[in-house]
Amino acid sequence: MEHTPEHEVTAEKPNSPVHTIGTDHMTVMGGDAASTLAFYRDLLGMPLVLEQPNLDAPELTHLFFDTGDGRILTFFVGENRSPRPYRGAGNVHHLAFSIAPEEFDDTKNALRAADYGFNEFDRGAFHSLYTQDPTGLVIELVVEKYDFPAERRGEVLALAHEKRVEDGSGFVDDEHMQAALEELGLDPEPRFEGDAPTGAGV
Repeated sequence: MEHTPEHEVTAEKPNSPVHTIGTDHMTVMGGDAASTLAFYRDLLGMPLVLEQPNLDAPELTHLFFDTGDGRILTFFVGENRSPRPYRGAGNVHHLAFSIAPEEFDDTKNALRAADYGFNEFDRGAFHSLYTQDPTGLVIELVVEKYDFPAERRGEVLALAHEKRVEDGSGFVDDEHMQAALEELGLDPEPRFEGDAPTGAGV
């Protein structure tokens, strides 16, 4: 597959007037409080660390969850909230959260036990489960297939992208990740190997 890049892909910081230093929090328009707590706290294990009125719309409640590394996901919730609208430009397509490789099978079992359907896909650079929260928002649960420092993730992905382009492949796969990791002096041996299709239609 011929690749004609429109934009430079690199881990180097751009020459921009502002440089973010990480994700502080993301906020989603949620459904009701009970189903939001049941999914994010009681199923996915995110502690509820703050609850207060939405300061801009006090009829809604603002729930703050710790996603596992101190980064926060928040929801505006209330009773009789309308269903999630069609996913158009500017709307959230999905949220992705990391899970430990050794908890992958337990996570699938927990989703089944809670009557949440899911799809499992090998995404090349990582391995994922896709489900939906009670509002229909797509939730991706990601297992990193390779063990490398989180702060080097952009560097690894950018180099894997370069290997993919050189190879003429349509997407980053294991051989591109392994070549990138080896070139960067990182461990190229996978710590997780699953058997699933690349997937489509999520």
